[in-house]
Amino acid sequence: MSPQDGSPFLAFHEDELKAQALAGHQRAGRVAIRPFMPDQHREFFALLPYLFVATPDADGWPMASVLTGDKGFIQSPDPGTLRIGALPAADDPAASTFRAGAEIGMLGLDFTTRRRNRANGRLAAVDDGLTVEIAQSFGNCAQYIQTRAPAPRAAAGVPAERLDRLDDAARALIAAADTFFIASRSRAGIVDGGLDMSHRGGRPGFVGVTGDTLAIPDFRGNRFYNTLGNLLGDPRAGLVFIDFASGDILQFQGRATIDWHPEGGPAGAERLWRVEVTRAWRRRGAFPFAWTFGDYAPTTLATGIW
Repeated sequence: MSPQDGSPFLAFHEDELKAQALAGHQRAGRVAIRPFMPDQHREFFALLPYLFVATPDADGWPMASVLTGDKGFIQSPDPGTLRIGALPAADDPAASTFRAGAEIGMLGLDFTTRRRNRANGRLAAVDDGLTVEIAQSFGNCAQYIQTRAPAPRAAAGVPAERLDRLDDAARALIAAADTFFIASRSRAGIVDGGLDMSHRGGRPGFVGVTGDTLAIPDFRGNRFYNTLGNLLGDPRAGLVFIDFASGDILQFQGRATIDWHPEGGPAGAERLWRVEVTRAWRRRGAFPFAWTFGDYAPTTLATGIW
């Protein structure tokens, strides 16, 4: 949605403002969330061989997934459009959610440089690829991003497994992770809302997992509160964890609750949120890259684990 007051930037939506107030970090004025992509963002997306995405399933639940291709598979023919030359894999549980007219949230992240940009909008066309009409575009800081260098490798081609609950292998992947991604959406009818895809990072062990419940520290970030604002209005979430060694992808949906003033938790946690997993899928060897680890972000090293 275009700003109505002559500003080049969009306003935070109502629940983002509520989240900022609950956290004690309410911002004055607008920030650099644009209704179009600046040239540097358009050029950045074209450099990536993967794209983290959020889409809604038939019941409105966010699904988190990742699309892959050769560098250049994402192009921007104009500031209001992204063209993605890929479709989700057939066994991706999110595959059926890519429908013309559906909302989509996108996160481009270069693990080699820690640079990341987000773009949200709507799927204008789904054919041999995806055409996205951009509604929001903004950059994020480099905090909590661990560097890694990718090299292409073939995906395993193993069918996805539906999990009735998290098993030991899934919990081990989560407990060892230093990175995950979360899809969230604003509640129905909210102005300037939509789907969003976000990154979270920390030291291995920063996500606690007991049974089917994840405990996640919320470290200091850009203080936009896009994700927590969405979860405040609609607690449904989609998450994706990747085992960068094996290429295994773990995707699940769950309901989130937020503790705004926690007692305890990992060092650096300003808030805690928990996700109760309701549905999960494992795709072995599905991420078609071999990764060489670089280093932890300085902000990551300043935080604790469970």
